[in-house]
Amino acid sequence: MKLRWLILAAVCLLPEVARADSRVCAACHSAIYEKYQKTAMARSFYRASEVTPVEDFYHAASDTHFAVLLRDGQYYQRRLQTGFDGKETNVEEKSIDYVMGSGNHVRTYLHKTSSGVLQELPLAWYAEKGGYWAMNPGYDNPDQPNSRRKINYECMGCHNAYPQIPSGHAQLQAEPLYSGTLPEGIDCQRCHGSGDQHVRAAQTPGAKIEAIRAAVVNPSKLSADRQLEVCMQCHLETTSFPFPHSISRFDRAPFSFEAGQSLAEHTAYFDHAPATPGDDDRFQIVNSVYRLRMSACFLKSGGKLQCTTCHDPHGAEVKPVNQVCRECHNSEFQVTVAAGKHTAEANCTDCHMPKRRTDDVVHAVMTDHLIQRWKPGRDLLAEKPELNGPAVVYKGEVLPYYPAKPGELALALAQVSFDVNALSGIKRLTEAIRTQQPRQAEYYVELAAAILRNGKATDALPVYREALEVRPDSLAGLLGLGRTLEAIGGTADAAGAYERATQFIPENPLAWQMLGETRMRLRRVDEAKNAFAKSLEFDSEVPETHYALGVFWTERGDPIRAEASFREAIRLQPDYSQAHLNLAVILSNFKRFDEAGFHYERALRYRPDYKLAHLNYGLMLLRAGRTAEGEQHIKAGSP
Repeated sequence: MKLRWLILAAVCLLPEVARADSRVCAACHSAIYEKYQKTAMARSFYRASEVTPVEDFYHAASDTHFAVLLRDGQYYQRRLQTGFDGKETNVEEKSIDYVMGSGNHVRTYLHKTSSGVLQELPLAWYAEKGGYWAMNPGYDNPDQPNSRRKINYECMGCHNAYPQIPSGHAQLQAEPLYSGTLPEGIDCQRCHGSGDQHVRAAQTPGAKIEAIRAAVVNPSKLSADRQLEVCMQCHLETTSFPFPHSISRFDRAPFSFEAGQSLAEHTAYFDHAPATPGDDDRFQIVNSVYRLRMSACFLKSGGKLQCTTCHDPHGAEVKPVNQVCRECHNSEFQVTVAAGKHTAEANCTDCHMPKRRTDDVVHAVMTDHLIQRWKPGRDLLAEKPELNGPAVVYKGEVLPYYPAKPGELALALAQVSFDVNALSGIKRLTEAIRTQQPRQAEYYVELAAAILRNGKATDALPVYREALEVRPDSLAGLLGLGRTLEAIGGTADAAGAYERATQFIPENPLAWQMLGETRMRLRRVDEAKNAFAKSLEFDSEVPETHYALGVFWTERGDPIRAEASFREAIRLQPDYSQAHLNLAVILSNFKRFDEAGFHYERALRYRPDYKLAHLNYGLMLLRAGRTAEGEQHIKAGSP
């Protein structure tokens, strides 16, 4: 996820840029416009009008069945499991409203909620092998995001033209909402800047052609750096695994970068410190510019080698690559052919930019843009499992990538992000804040959150308070303050922080949920119930809120309602081990031991080291006379 960094002299976001409806471009540029509509960029986001149905896709890791079906002209993605009684359970069916991805490599299907949230549905379509269905990245596990992963502004920013977002939702940790009609596909203005003035100039009687042209960006007229940055804004990602690969400035609104501006004034990019041999061989789906910039051809070109050297930005075809390569390498090529060291019928990309399976989206095969002397000897198309857990987590120093000197505040913030270099980073960011005194709340929030994550709640408290002095309505600041106060035992004060969050941002479901849980701990049960109801009013699909209601009804002595709440939490999140455990306890008390055992097993399937589940399951088994099994689980649940 892309984070944001701040500068000293701005407290408010810079205004969003006024943009034209890019369809008006077709009036004067019809040939280019029609040609562009066939490109992957133009087809990167669109309304779902035709989806290949699939009757039953079984995902073994999560023991879940999926289907894509058409009903009354609307496509749906359906998810279900087989319950204790052998019948369908945990059924979820959501309309497929949008498609993200051109289909050249993958199509991801999205559902839009009534509140304006875009949710990623678990099952995706991949183009390799003629087309097939498989799980989206991050879903090929026993525990997965289900359909609740939200499409944030970074995802939308590189897969579509710029949408409208409601006021207040640009701030840190706010819900990513979309209002109005969503655009469909990356438009002309991504590379040419806002077309608003250009259109008005063209419609002005007597306007000179020079004035009309000057009112819009022509990337070919930009400096080499600015030209490449037009592509880098979406195609430069050092890694998609947990790491602060890029951090955007806090004073810049989402979707505010314009072609021709300095990308460094909007976003800073970071990279791993090279730790082991082969670390520079990271090949991922959105790092084509990162790989290109490693190439000797690029480094020695003096800025002449651009993405557009090979790619027509207005067309789907790639220029004749052999011809492009021979412009620089013809003499060398002729010599090696004459010496019998190279075939005369060369396809340069086959060996020097081969297609490879990406490390992060393991069902996608793409061209490696690292121009290399020798093709790697291994099978580059061999299937690979999805990487998760420690295998993809980097710990160590974060290095600046682009620009070379992003500033100490940004670099220090990168160290604490994802806790990749937390202890050193906390000291570094603390010192940067002390010396530079930034006047934006988010900087303090990020520092305080890092301190809290590393077990220093008392140290985090004054930093959160500083953040709220700068911006009293900071959602991230208020929620973080509440968590910190709870960690040091100030539950009543924590409730006050959450109450302030609900006053400033009343439509935020997380603030209401956290307020409800805190009121429960304060024994203000009726107020807690009201807070949970408000949370579900704004988002009825938060499993944690239904789980909290289950706890509420349990404590109120109403196991029937508690059972219903825990079942709804499980329906929304089938891998919710705590909900399975609590449901199993209720079923056990009802003497429904076989069904209780089913849910204990589910809790342990998703969380094998869950000691409390082992202990409770063992005790139930002992009561049922299954001594050996019971003792085994009790042993596993012992401290």
